[in-house]
Amino acid sequence: MTKIAVLQMNSGIDPEANFAMIAQAANEAARGGAQVLFTPEMSILLDRDRKRAASWIESDAPEAMIGRLKDVARNSNIDLAIGSMPVAASGGKFANRAFYIRADGGEPVTYDKVHMFDVELSTGESWRESNAYEAGTQAVTVEETPLGRLGLTICYDMRFPALFEALGQRKCDCLAVPAAFTKPTGAAHWHVLLRARAVEASAFVIAAAQVGSHEDGRETYGHSLVVDPWGEVLLDMGGEKPGLGFCHIDMSRIDEVRGQVPSLANRRKIPN
Repeated sequence: MTKIAVLQMNSGIDPEANFAMIAQAANEAARGGAQVLFTPEMSILLDRDRKRAASWIESDAPEAMIGRLKDVARNSNIDLAIGSMPVAASGGKFANRAFYIRADGGEPVTYDKVHMFDVELSTGESWRESNAYEAGTQAVTVEETPLGRLGLTICYDMRFPALFEALGQRKCDCLAVPAAFTKPTGAAHWHVLLRARAVEASAFVIAAAQVGSHEDGRETYGHSLVVDPWGEVLLDMGGEKPGLGFCHIDMSRIDEVRGQVPSLANRRKIPN
């Protein structure tokens, strides 16, 4: 059994306050016996005011923040799967970037969110992520973690099975799906999509989420989940408040499920 911790957050517009929450959670998670702490999308800065956010993103602060998170991982002796934080990218845009930081040091493994959330919701909310963010171009896995091979995704990516098929073909043992999901779409699709992605990849899905009303005016769905390869929900942290949850991952369950339903082995390529 591998024990993990999942941090459900209510991140705001102050990176220092958000960092402090993660550092405290890392210490608590390590004391609780967890080997990896998972945090949500935009853990370090959640701010829909892009002009205000740009002053931090375009400074030296994000690079310094990664160094501080590496110190937290080393001092707490726990791997950190930082769901994402905004960083400067090419062409004057930002990247929504996930980081896997090992307790034993080394450079973090990074993944840039591939699918941009460009929608008009029935509630009147409008989101145009591609106006400010540059999309990533490749699937990313982290090798030899306490959870085996870990596939990295971010939030809206969960709606695109091709990315998860690519990670499934790489035989990922676990998939990280950090999110800041809106309440309307969360209520309709969060559980069903994450359970489907777990079943399709015959892998554990670990989805740390933002929750509640945030300083920038948005509301997020919460319900951080851990789902096993059979689609069974092992942890649901609810949609009311932030907090730290723990879950045991039985890695033997992966081979058991793949033996019962060998969909990855039986998959055939369909011509266009």
